[in-house]
Amino acid sequence: MIKVSNIAKKKVVELMTDDGYNPIEDYVRVGVKSGGCSGLSYDLKFDKNHEEEDKIFEDNGVKIIIDKKSFLYLIGTTLEYSGGLNGTGFVFNNPNANRTCGCGESFSL
Repeated sequence: MIKVSNIAKKKVVELMTDDGYNPIEDYVRVGVKSGGCSGLSYDLKFDKNHEEEDKIFEDNGVKIIIDKKSFLYLIGTTLEYSGGLNGTGFVFNNPNANRTCGCGESFSL
């Protein structure tokens, strides 16, 4: 399961609406792919559809889909949003990550 902070929810709703998605019906697709300075990187995008093998969750009014492969890497993760001096964007607080890069966009186990 992925948790969504209140600040991240507000930003998700804003961005989905701006991009022509319906935050009530459509999904935030979260995944993991190879790459980044720590070996694995996070992938976040909006999607109107889900695949048969996707895991579907809802937290704080945000519908989230995760592909089967990425699910194991993301269990217990909290999606947050930061607008501070170190940069603006979504932040993944992943308890499974042993090491993360300085920008927070990649990790290793």
